[in-house]
Amino acid sequence: MNRRDWGELIFLAAIWGGAFPFTRFAAPQFGPIALIATRVTVAALCLLGLLLIQGKLSRLRQNWGGLILMGALNTAIPFTLFAYATLHVPAGFAAVLNGTVPLFSAIIALIWRLESLPPLRILGLLIGFVGVVILVLPKLSGTNDLLAVLAGLCAANMYGFSAHYTRRKFVGQESLVVSTGTLLAASVMLIPLAIWFWPKTMPSAVAWSNAVALGLLCTALAYVVYFNLLARVGTMRSVTVTYLIPPFGMLWGYLFLGEALSWNMVIGCAVIVVGTALVVQSQRK
Repeated sequence: MNRRDWGELIFLAAIWGGAFPFTRFAAPQFGPIALIATRVTVAALCLLGLLLIQGKLSRLRQNWGGLILMGALNTAIPFTLFAYATLHVPAGFAAVLNGTVPLFSAIIALIWRLESLPPLRILGLLIGFVGVVILVLPKLSGTNDLLAVLAGLCAANMYGFSAHYTRRKFVGQESLVVSTGTLLAASVMLIPLAIWFWPKTMPSAVAWSNAVALGLLCTALAYVVYFNLLARVGTMRSVTVTYLIPPFGMLWGYLFLGEALSWNMVIGCAVIVVGTALVVQSQRK
């Protein structure tokens, strides 16, 4: 990976880490479904405008079936599951659950025989997972906490599958087209549900600003960068961004929501960074 790849990887980690505090603040007022419907609709409209300006709107017809599947498994369902999780656990902790994506991705790669898993990469994945465990274990108490953890892990599994599916299904397609199609499909799925579950009390202006930030920064911009990175450097390198999300998620949660930082968070994040470095290093062999 060159400097540009590393720069995009860290940039993605920073803005996706920021998605959890935004969600943590807005989800109680919107509800998970209404919030995520707002998030993906804002992002889809933004990217549709870009496609229209570039005269590429017709390209959405390519692989429309795959885009619908991606809209469900890479966006609508996992976004909603994480929004539900933030109702019961801190933003930083939800970001930690997202850190299991490379593990699920590696398991899927092994089952599908998509990419080799040399010893160094396996070691890096295991070390990264140990870091996640260090962060998660102290929080496993109570039914709501357990359901939040299961929701986050289910979402992470979907992300792992989607990364491989995107790599195989959308070879040679522009990241802007894939991003727009995915978000548009997710919007169509969620808007009817959002109307049904729309909160009786209108969310505050601050909650709306968080929802819009989720759509513009953490979704529209992030998706274009991510799908471009995925096509350029491969699945296993790209999904390692999720090992870097927990440190940013906890940092933003601490700075903007006043969430506590404990010793296990610091140690866990350090272990995660080591695991990520080994996974990326193994790609050079």
